[in-house]
Amino acid sequence: MNTEQSERFLRACRREPVDRTPIWLMRQAGRYLPEYRKLRERYQMLELIRQPELAVEITLQPLRRFDLDAAIIFSDILPPLESMGVELKFVAGDGPVIPQPVRNRHDIRGLAQPEAEEIAPYTQKAIEMAARELAGRLPLIGFAGGPFTLAGYLTEGLSSRDFAHARAMMYQDPDAWHALMDKLSTLVGNYMQAQVRAGAQALQLFDSWVGTLGPDDYVEYVLPYSRRCIDMARSTGVPVIHFSTGTAGMLELIQAAGSDVIGLDWRVGLSQARARLGDGVALQGNLDPMALTAPRRLLRERAASILRQAGGKPGHIFNLGHGVLKETPIDQVEDLVEFVHQESERR
Repeated sequence: MNTEQSERFLRACRREPVDRTPIWLMRQAGRYLPEYRKLRERYQMLELIRQPELAVEITLQPLRRFDLDAAIIFSDILPPLESMGVELKFVAGDGPVIPQPVRNRHDIRGLAQPEAEEIAPYTQKAIEMAARELAGRLPLIGFAGGPFTLAGYLTEGLSSRDFAHARAMMYQDPDAWHALMDKLSTLVGNYMQAQVRAGAQALQLFDSWVGTLGPDDYVEYVLPYSRRCIDMARSTGVPVIHFSTGTAGMLELIQAAGSDVIGLDWRVGLSQARARLGDGVALQGNLDPMALTAPRRLLRERAASILRQAGGKPGHIFNLGHGVLKETPIDQVEDLVEFVHQESERR
């Protein structure tokens, strides 16, 4: 693997020229890979995350199949909450479950404020191991959940379409809400800094559910805390990607949180996002994950459209608008990676 490829993703994050568009995929290590499914037959989700050797193995699995430009550590956004004293389970059919949701000031006061090295230490160890394995080959991305998304799961106890409990707390007890977000933003900021110390060369903040909010609520109840996390992460000197979904109507506010790269879902055109945000931030995305299940001709048309919208300018990282779906054919992923590299090299 040449030096150009090992630096391609990081150069794009810094809006520097690259030889071809870098590509990595959210959830690139996961259920669409048979080698991952074999491990899931033997281990529960939390076991895979808590055993660094297994987490590293899963991190490396897609790199053995595809010519990707970055790795992302295998983990989940919720295990760091355990360091605050939160019980977490992964239940088949329901996903992550928090048996005792945080619903009031008393619950919030009970949340511990851990030291950085106490936050998901197994993931920090996995990053250290994976970074050694990848040294000189590919950059490793670490990640964390955004404060709002973590608060949503904490207050609901499980995934939700509207996170009604979180939003009710904002309106009915804003002091409690701000106390919760203060604790969570401290947790996330410290955790991301710890990941860099362990060897991560870039970070992504997943605020997957912040699109449930309107712009005014985002500004008042979330933006200061997202900015705090990102400021703490950027102080390490590595690029930070800020990813959210359903936020096409407030991209400028997402930009105000201060990341180096903004990850886009597929509900906004890349060229439209660039026109609104200017050239001072890199963009990541934004193929609809379902396109990977489409006929190959259509898949390539959609990928080519995104590359055309990027226009060959510095500061574009090809990715999906969300994670790889479990139904995705492996050969489609291989074709997409090859097509993006070849097509962008010609531009």
